[in-house]
Amino acid sequence: MTTAFVLSGGGSLGAVQVGMLQALAARGVEPDMLVGTSAGALNAAWVAGHGTSTQSLAGLARVWVGLRRRDVFPLDARAALRGVLGRSPAVSSPDRLRQLVATNAGIVTFDEARIPLHLVAADLLSGQNVTISSGPLIRGVLASSAIPGVFPPVTVNGRHLIDGGVAEHTGITQAVGLGATVIYVLTAGTPCALLTPPSSAIGTAVQALTLLIEQRLAREISDLAGTTTIKVLPPLCPLSTSAVDFSRGAELISRARRASLDWMAHGNIDLPEPERFLALHRHHPKPPTRHPSGFIR
Repeated sequence: MTTAFVLSGGGSLGAVQVGMLQALAARGVEPDMLVGTSAGALNAAWVAGHGTSTQSLAGLARVWVGLRRRDVFPLDARAALRGVLGRSPAVSSPDRLRQLVATNAGIVTFDEARIPLHLVAADLLSGQNVTISSGPLIRGVLASSAIPGVFPPVTVNGRHLIDGGVAEHTGITQAVGLGATVIYVLTAGTPCALLTPPSSAIGTAVQALTLLIEQRLAREISDLAGTTTIKVLPPLCPLSTSAVDFSRGAELISRARRASLDWMAHGNIDLPEPERFLALHRHHPKPPTRHPSGFIR
């Protein structure tokens, strides 16, 4: 039996996967391989370099709790202006993200990984899936996380690569192709209870990407039913945290750990048709009620 952990993208919601990893470790579930995309690539790279011990995952939690938006999506008026004027393919610099990976990954190349690591990206010109399994780790993570228009494409072996979340397959198909017989899907989820749309260009782009990823994961799981064992950890629901809001990492980790432990304890992880748990939906806020006095509450 070969067990793969597939970690999808989702911006700041990648913190959710830390709680899922902690829950799986507490249940004694260990990966034989890791397949990561976008924010999931960051988490997969950490686990590849540090393992899944209690200490390792506590360290990953500290990284997420300490993150702020500027550490991933720095606001640079000059970079944004270059992008708007057509002098750059992106409105943000990947320098902070590069430093984040370099400081925390614990490994420099894929060959140093304790657990085989594979990162998913997409070819900007052809749209084809690209699986990165060798070479410099930072380059692979940046390619898998290069949100179109937000970060510039990353050139790997002559191909211009962007975020794997826009690829046809978002990690599960790759895991099957690499020999996985049991796949745990750790989705970051979508903000299904946002009260208002994102107000920034980056926020809008990341929100749209989370919706795309969730749809493709659900389709992939459905398409591969019967070919391998797929177990889906529950996305947090309702979830009102924007995918570019890094201020609630501790809360997301704690909620995901509790939800995942409860999910597994009740056997829900073995329910058929797990793709239904990823169905897109929205929680509409309750309209304000008017008190007889006339005041709205």
